[in-house]
Amino acid sequence: MTPAFDGSLIDGSAYRGIVTLAHGSPAWLDGLVAAWSTYGLAVFAVLMVVAWWQTRRESAPAALVALAGPLTVVVAYAVNDALKLVVREDRPCRSLRLVTLEACPAPGDWSFPSNHAAVAAASAVVLLYVSRRLGAAAAVAAGAMAASRVWVGVHYPHDVVAGVLVGALVALVLSESLRRRREAAARRLAATRLRPLLTTS
Repeated sequence: MTPAFDGSLIDGSAYRGIVTLAHGSPAWLDGLVAAWSTYGLAVFAVLMVVAWWQTRRESAPAALVALAGPLTVVVAYAVNDALKLVVREDRPCRSLRLVTLEACPAPGDWSFPSNHAAVAAASAVVLLYVSRRLGAAAAVAAGAMAASRVWVGVHYPHDVVAGVLVGALVALVLSESLRRRREAAARRLAATRLRPLLTTS
């Protein structure tokens, strides 16, 4: 079996510094960051529901773009997860044997790129295609999600940067492709039983 890649050679010192900073931070801050790291992705799901609900009152094409958002995020996650299986990078908490805020994932649960960061970034890009206001909020939240994954000790900085890039790129390509076809696609879908998903009228 191919040995796992040791990502500590890239930015292990930066990771150590962040984990040390986390250990020296107030308990309330660590608890807040840990909670966001674990449950924060639910916020992106809520924002997508809000975006879809709002666009149904605007136009069928806009609602279609919002409705396609979750599927786009799933594709981004799948691409990112496939990269994990190719790179096979050990978690930093396992390679460096540090005590971290979050329990270290089991062996074989690879680190690069970060799935959480990819999903968050893909969600932000999708939402930017629907609403600048929601997209901007999601972009800030995505940055916080990426940072939190390093803070709790389960990823190197380069893991989350790569996850953000993968998620954003996949979402950008798919969202731009749909944007060019949304008028025709919305007309076809509106002619089916799925019409209530696109419009309130």
